[in-house]
Amino acid sequence: MVPAGAQQIGRAVDLLRAGELIGMPTETVYGLAADALNVAAVNKIFAAKGRPADHPLIVHLPDAEHMSRWARAIPKEAIVLARAFWPGPLTLILKREDGVPDAVTGGQDTVGLRVPDHPVALALLLAFDSGIAAPSANRFGRISPTTAAHVADELGDRVALILDGGACEVGIESTILDLSRDAPVILRPGAISAEDIAHVIGREPQVRCIIDETSGDKEDKAESVDRPRVSGSLAAHYAPRTPLQLAPTAQLAEIAATLAGEGSRVAVLAHGCADPRDARLLWRAAPADPVGYAHELYANLRDLDASGADFIVVEALPERAEWQPIRDRLGRAAVGSGEADET
Repeated sequence: MVPAGAQQIGRAVDLLRAGELIGMPTETVYGLAADALNVAAVNKIFAAKGRPADHPLIVHLPDAEHMSRWARAIPKEAIVLARAFWPGPLTLILKREDGVPDAVTGGQDTVGLRVPDHPVALALLLAFDSGIAAPSANRFGRISPTTAAHVADELGDRVALILDGGACEVGIESTILDLSRDAPVILRPGAISAEDIAHVIGREPQVRCIIDETSGDKEDKAESVDRPRVSGSLAAHYAPRTPLQLAPTAQLAEIAATLAGEGSRVAVLAHGCADPRDARLLWRAAPADPVGYAHELYANLRDLDASGADFIVVEALPERAEWQPIRDRLGRAAVGSGEADET
């Protein structure tokens, strides 16, 4: 890990041009970055993460002017949204240009594009002057990294350099909005809400594939139209190795105590329920507001995963719209938790 000054950014550019992988900070999570036009380098991302080859990557751009290098038939709504939210945590799914590698798109006719809102990422992208493919810098399906130390813990020497840009401000992945079909559809919720988007384009996008946080089932709220595969849409994702379950506020302390009574070590992530002062429980209080909760989410899950607990119990979140992206992440984390990494 190195502090992200001008000299280190220059070194990072050289490494990218040489086909190497680096760890890159963004405002959402840290990315595992490669030259998006270098197929061999992109393939290193899949190998380092253990990521399925048909799972598409998001291409990060220096600015909105680069969009036309990567996408064709760009709808007016994409331009308006880019002006409103870029740099920022919004990924647009658009029809790809012919020169975009299949390795980036998962063989689809679409590509995901965004401009990150982080000074180090923007400086790197401007110096590189091209697109950088950068999924989260962690083993596939595991908890996303929000500090440079998380990247080092996850990937170690699989990356040539990790630029340290501090803790990520947003803390969860970008909203993914599909504009490649007639109707706009959110394929992954994030900090940019459906209401935010509707305010800019004058119509509210549909929402697809929200995970129910108690059952792990997907609820498809979009029309039944074939949509592109996108990052973070699998039912099991963002998951700790420790089994994780979600519990309603009224039952949180009881469920945790019952598990502990069976001789298990239990870690609890709560945001509203008061600490029961049960010495058998490792109790972690998360921020009570959705912005603060999202900022701390992955760091909290990583800490509890590393605590030696046998189970993690997370207090269920409010049903209100502003909590939707975090409910999505926790629902997928619960589905994927407790599974061993493939080697």
